[in-house]
Amino acid sequence: MVINGKEYNVSPSDVIIVPPGIKHHAIIHDSLIPYRRFVFWISKDYCDALLKRSPYYIYSMQHVITTKHYIYHFDLLSFSSIQTLIFEILDEIHSDNYGKEAYISSCVERFLLKLNRLIYNMENSKTYEDSSNTYSLIAAYIDAHLDEDLTLDDLASEFYLSKFHISHLFKENIGISVHQFITKKRLALVSADILSGTNISKTFDKYGFKDYSSFYRAFKKEYHLSPSEYKEQMSYGDGVRGS
Repeated sequence: MVINGKEYNVSPSDVIIVPPGIKHHAIIHDSLIPYRRFVFWISKDYCDALLKRSPYYIYSMQHVITTKHYIYHFDLLSFSSIQTLIFEILDEIHSDNYGKEAYISSCVERFLLKLNRLIYNMENSKTYEDSSNTYSLIAAYIDAHLDEDLTLDDLASEFYLSKFHISHLFKENIGISVHQFITKKRLALVSADILSGTNISKTFDKYGFKDYSSFYRAFKKEYHLSPSEYKEQMSYGDGVRGS
């Protein structure tokens, strides 16, 4: 399989998880060797709906997005348990059984929970730790979107993580909340603009502050000066250092 431009060797009993927007295709080296795969496709809306119920449903999806670890090699017994649930879903899809839609829904949820549990156990049995990597990815995303609306709900949806988990990552890594981190990043950009000569009234809304009063309060809390006082003091300080 070629996934996101990189080639991977795959074997029977492998499970490949590909997030939306990631290019991928199979390379068949020998057309005489039988090749079969099951494709289980779910939409982002469905993932979002599952996430609202419990993060346990979408662990593998968010794990792949943050680690870019697309392929999981299962032993035959574990793969057989996954395959059994897939066959159960397929059988129900082609049936005329009473309560068919509800039964398919329950089968899909069981399948996702089973897959997520197997992947979670596999990663943790190797003492695999991705919390710092996840934090770095979220922090980088914030840096790239400071001029947009950024809420904990937005980040949870983007990374398929619970709001609690994201909050815990930031507290664990830097000791402050996500909101405080975003505010500090925005204030740093605004202060740099102010010192470069940009008019204060023209810079605060460029980095996501919705109104001047909320920006003013945040700025004064961070720097213990008003924006105009900050500009005057820092400019004066530069003059002293230059004399």
